[in-house]
Amino acid sequence: MPTILAYGDSITWGSSPEVGVTLPVARHPVSHRWPDVLAAQLGVGFEVINHGLRGRTTAYDEHLSDSDRNGVRLLPTVLYTHAPIDLVVIMLGSNDMKPNICGTALGAMQGMRRLMNIALNHTQGTTPPTNAKVLIVAPPPLCESDEPEFAAMFEGGIEQSKKLAALYEGVAAEKGCGFFDAGSVAKTDPRDGVHLDAENTRNIGLALASKVRAMMIN
Repeated sequence: MPTILAYGDSITWGSSPEVGVTLPVARHPVSHRWPDVLAAQLGVGFEVINHGLRGRTTAYDEHLSDSDRNGVRLLPTVLYTHAPIDLVVIMLGSNDMKPNICGTALGAMQGMRRLMNIALNHTQGTTPPTNAKVLIVAPPPLCESDEPEFAAMFEGGIEQSKKLAALYEGVAAEKGCGFFDAGSVAKTDPRDGVHLDAENTRNIGLALASKVRAMMIN
């Protein structure tokens, strides 16, 4: 059975934009989290693992967090944990837009390149050695929000986030990996400017199904 790892942040986890940073975190139902929607679309014969972690970056530390959010540092362990993995779908970069984390699309692209190198070359500890294919997903760009803490947290990030898709597409071609622009089917919600409502989150899973099928066949 082909195994697909969805490696992402709060958008993959399923965070809802309907609450502010001072309120409890709301999570979309399983029926609308994009990895689970993807699994339903692919049907029997595929396993999709949702490995979304709120706040995860491509390759940068978050020193205010009580968990390790550095995607590069965690990916080898995750690959080894769920081995053998046939396809890694990586959707990261939104949290890189925080100025205290990285603040530039170029930095996010460089972090994504490192993630791709790890996923493509990590043998996952299997016998015979197994390497995964990689699909890069650019998250929808950030948008304006009246939520004061989120607006300050991502100050300057909107314009940078609009550059992610083109940069990710280029680095995916460089590495021979798949690419999909989630901004082509989904938009961030102005309630916090970062996360997606349930329908937009679901749209990503629906749109990825054909891309994933094609990559698993070839």
